Amino acid sequence: MRRLPSLFLSHGSPMMALEPSPARNFFAGLGTRLPRPRAILVVSAHHDAAHGGGRATVTASPHPPTIHDFGGFPDELFAMRYPAPGDPALAQRVVDLLAQHGLSVIADPERGLDHGAWVPLSLIYPEADIPVVQLSIASGASPEWHHALGQALAPLRDDGVLIVGSGSITHNLRAYFTTRPAIDAPAPAWVSDFTDWIADRMAAGAVDDILHAIERAPHGRDNHPTPDHILPLFVAMGAGGDPLRAARLHASSTYAVLAMDVYAFGEEAGRL
Repeated sequence: MRRLPSLFLSHGSPMMALEPSPARNFFAGLGTRLPRPRAILVVSAHHDAAHGGGRATVTASPHPPTIHDFGGFPDELFAMRYPAPGDPALAQRVVDLLAQHGLSVIADPERGLDHGAWVPLSLIYPEADIPVVQLSIASGASPEWHHALGQALAPLRDDGVLIVGSGSITHNLRAYFTTRPAIDAPAPAWVSDFTDWIADRMAAGAVDDILHAIERAPHGRDNHPTPDHILPLFVAMGAGGDPLRAARLHASSTYAVLAMDVYAFGEEAGRL
């Protein structure tokens, strides 16, 4: 079995599941570019241990339900289901790997898949026939903690597991709701300057700069008023191994302020 890269996906709005966009087209073709995984581990910005008692959790349900963790969208979106099986054995493997590195996580036999997982996966693997497990971030923990989380999970890539960080390379919803730009509105300079800086630091292998992008990048706090949507990037980076090898697979924007960058990490990233 070919070793898999780790991925960071900017999942954007839940409406990506329904609305045409360059990012949607990219996601719809991504599955054909990857070796088929035996299972998928998703670290989603919408599964946050800081909002659930402070303990990181991994989903252990054999049949994880589809969570519609949003409001104000069309009924068609709420009717969507992503009935991928779970993988309790993989969930236990995650618990064991993280424990070996002094990182505490517990298995949750009831939690399902939030839209940070099922919206992109419904495009990448629409048959929903690959087992999916979801691991929480912990927005109260440091960027370095999340990078270490990814490093601890890296051996799963040799076991046919696709490790996915699902967040957003930019995520300022207040800016969106203030102006409500069209889906195809161009990104303003304060968004593109940030994403260009990230791409430059990725090419340079500058891990520490990227981990502290909110403080160091141009308009860092404008693009990430809270850290939750950039933390999955650090997990995916860590899972890709050392030194940092990154490939920017896609760059576009939706609604002007939501950049949709996708990155692959590891030696395998350059082959995609």
